[in-house]
Amino acid sequence: MTHTETKPSLLSRFGESLGLMVVLVLVIGVFSLLSDRFLSAATLNSIANQVPALAVVSVGMTFVIITAGIDLSVGSVLAFAGAILGVAMVDWGWALLLALPLAMIAGLVCGLANGWVSVRFSVPSFIVTLGMMQVARGLAYLGTDSQTKYIGKPVEWLGAPLRGVGISTAFVLAVLVVIVGQFVLKRTVFGRYVLVIGANEEAATLSGISTRPVKIAVFAIAGALAGLGAAFDSSRLGAVDPNAGVGLELSAIAAVVIGGTSLMGGRGSVVGSFLGVLIMATLTAGLAQIGATEPVKYLVSGTVIVLAVIVDAWRAKKLKKNPA
Repeated sequence: MTHTETKPSLLSRFGESLGLMVVLVLVIGVFSLLSDRFLSAATLNSIANQVPALAVVSVGMTFVIITAGIDLSVGSVLAFAGAILGVAMVDWGWALLLALPLAMIAGLVCGLANGWVSVRFSVPSFIVTLGMMQVARGLAYLGTDSQTKYIGKPVEWLGAPLRGVGISTAFVLAVLVVIVGQFVLKRTVFGRYVLVIGANEEAATLSGISTRPVKIAVFAIAGALAGLGAAFDSSRLGAVDPNAGVGLELSAIAAVVIGGTSLMGGRGSVVGSFLGVLIMATLTAGLAQIGATEPVKYLVSGTVIVLAVIVDAWRAKKLKKNPA
């Protein structure tokens, strides 16, 4: 039995998430001291309503990275799926509930293509998804004629604050996706396979696990969730933009790493990735509220990401020395 199959202790299962919650509280506390307007329901609701697209994309990215892969195409796939959503709703007159599954299918197809090419031809996922990043972006421009498509109220309600609550329907749905993703990863056979493959693919193969379908599936999940993210993204402005999602892949990777998922594969948590999203969003909002310049924002965000990678490397080294 490998160390990935041993039953984790209560501390190991919840300690990391509690640590991330403490970090989130500390970040909120620091900016509350620096700005008397930060610690308010309006600010916290604003942060929550800005993260749904990144949150669901990060769920998919978590599965990909746990298998020791990477997906650089999710931002462009989101834009392509958004283009499909806009065409269906504006040009064809479809309702959101009909157009959204079509957008998710478009994302799913892109993800399947990423996974199949990577697995079938043994091409590193970094290269395959880099190509898909260009292909999907080109399709987004073609689908919208390089123009923003305004949808308006039929999609805006998704991102609008719920009456008496302050958070949006999109945020509630994103949290549900996180809960389902965590359950699948930790409580299902598929999730178990994802973790084992990421930890040691050769050992997984020898134990009888068919690794190829699982590796293709995680990319398909990432693509489908990028399609869902397209609806969340468009709900904020009431429109779809072929330039949407630029840099989203880097933000998703950063959130996943900050959340404790190992870039080497075999270890991760969907809840941790969600907390990573909230930490990044709070950091960005706090810096904006205290009047930090764009160079300072990049400097601080980049430093946080590098620190997260250093911590990940330290954890991997420690785990190698003490695998039990």
